[in-house]
Amino acid sequence: MSQALSDDAPLIHDLIGIGFGPSNVAMAIALSEHNAGVGREGAVTAHFFEQQPRFGWHRGMLIDDATMQVSFLKDLVTLRNPTSEFSFLCYLQSRGRLIDFVNHKNLFPLRVEFHDYFEWAAAKVDDMVSYGHEVVAVRPVEVDGVIQYVDVVSRSGTEQVVHRARNLVIGTGLRPQMPEGVERTDRIWHTSDLLTRVDSLKDSAPTRFVVVGAGQSAAENVAFLHRTFPEAEVCAVFSRYGYSPADDSAFANRIFDPEAVDEYFTAPEDVKRKLIDYHGNTNYSVVDIDLIDDLYRQQYQEKVLGTERLRFLKVSRLTDVVETPNKVLTTVESLVTGERTPLDADVLIYATGYRTADGLGLLGDVAGHCLLDEHGRVRVERDYRLTTDPALRCGIYLQGGTEHTHGITSSLLSNTAVRVGDILQSVLDRGPQPAAAAAAASSSRATDGIGSTR
Repeated sequence: MSQALSDDAPLIHDLIGIGFGPSNVAMAIALSEHNAGVGREGAVTAHFFEQQPRFGWHRGMLIDDATMQVSFLKDLVTLRNPTSEFSFLCYLQSRGRLIDFVNHKNLFPLRVEFHDYFEWAAAKVDDMVSYGHEVVAVRPVEVDGVIQYVDVVSRSGTEQVVHRARNLVIGTGLRPQMPEGVERTDRIWHTSDLLTRVDSLKDSAPTRFVVVGAGQSAAENVAFLHRTFPEAEVCAVFSRYGYSPADDSAFANRIFDPEAVDEYFTAPEDVKRKLIDYHGNTNYSVVDIDLIDDLYRQQYQEKVLGTERLRFLKVSRLTDVVETPNKVLTTVESLVTGERTPLDADVLIYATGYRTADGLGLLGDVAGHCLLDEHGRVRVERDYRLTTDPALRCGIYLQGGTEHTHGITSSLLSNTAVRVGDILQSVLDRGPQPAAAAAAASSSRATDGIGSTR
């Protein structure tokens, strides 16, 4: 049920963000830069909630030699504001590595370095975030017969707090996806588990790993395990003949241009499907060509030397999986001959990708006001705002989960800086003006121990 606005209502924010990964860090930066430019009177009040105790982005995949697959210029700010003090170049200057990076002549930083950049940027706006706070509910707040606000209920330990917002930005990121019926265990991993679990094996002398999948994460896991455990066999299982290279050519990369979002959004549904089919090899189940070449070279060298530890089981699939206290008993089946090969592994790793977190699952009764298309997917406006019925005036924005409306860049870094600018402009355009909002909210401070908005 909707909740009417009362005299003891919480302080009203112009915007609340759920999640504080790269997308909402970029959102916080855009807000910070906007507020610095307009002064106190025109400032947009905002706060973010993050379940993790500190910033973290795919920590389990920060392999020491893994590089980004996106240019450093597609950082959190540059495509929106090339003069920003939050850019990757400013980060390098602060770390004393700017000249070193320039001399390196490389557009693609180490992934661990880009993660450090994200942490550096997040720390500069950490007055806008509450870490260790899980959002457990979003409740509609009705004023004069329409839902003008939402109350965001977050939990930290045993304490619950409530913050009220005119706009909500959901940036809850991606979740590891496992095959149906398969659970992650100590011996059955997702690729995202790699670095968080691998140390537990270093004293046990594993003899075999099985990695299922043909994308970038699968290939990186294979290469890492092969060099980390020099006595172990690493078996890669995939349904194709080998890893396919990512198309990062100049023309293909136009699918990630900001203008491509406009074109995709306005395209007919059949054209949208064709564009995904045409350009899926820029992002899905593809591998950097240098890594492909390295793995093939390593396999060939081992064949020459008669020391084969790197095995590629092509045109095959994993069938039976039985976990025992000490092993994972797997069976690999050839898709051509049907021949079944048993493989007993110390660890089985699935490189089965990610799924978008269910942002609507948090919305409770508010979700009933969000409109769906003929395929049961949420309808999303060009400004990333959910299409809602007239009873919901509060803006609900998505950072992710919009591939069907906005294209491949929905969950990628390529368009993050531009996307948060679009969302901020939409919030400003829809009003009310921040100064008026602050005045209207001045007498509505919390009485339930919320404290400052930070």
